Amino acid sequence: MKSKLLETKNTLDKDIRSQMIDLLNQELSNIIDLSMQSKQAHWNVKGPHFVGLHELFDKVAETSSDFADEIAERLVQLGGIALGTLPIAAKNSKLPQYPLEIHSGKEHVEALSTSMAEYATSTREAIDKADEAGDADTSDLFTEVSRGVEKLLWMVEANLQSDV
Repeated sequence: MKSKLLETKNTLDKDIRSQMIDLLNQELSNIIDLSMQSKQAHWNVKGPHFVGLHELFDKVAETSSDFADEIAERLVQLGGIALGTLPIAAKNSKLPQYPLEIHSGKEHVEALSTSMAEYATSTREAIDKADEAGDADTSDLFTEVSRGVEKLLWMVEANLQSDV
């Protein structure tokens, strides 16, 4: 996904900006996918814990959407173009495909937590790449996203960690 740089007075080296735009666009695809997977779970969850899971999955979707906005705005600040359409996200996301035939809360918790964990791993790798490239601001953004996603992951997978 080599991106064209738009003119900007941002003083970060052009090569670093270009690398970061590509990295940010990859993470944008992933987080858009995660947001839509969360909505899939939100819309389709069934079972005795419906209300709590329905609300939790919506919170994951909403927070993921907020993170997508932050990621897109950062890459535009660097002179890039945010590639945030659903077809682009679907094509470029590295998250596992969400199963469409599941219904139970436990199945949705398992599927969504798997994707969330994959996204958390990708984001930690992005932190390191941005840091190695010398872009502390992008690294810091990814750190913020990582903290938020891992907190939500904890909340989602807590629903699998008890027999009650």
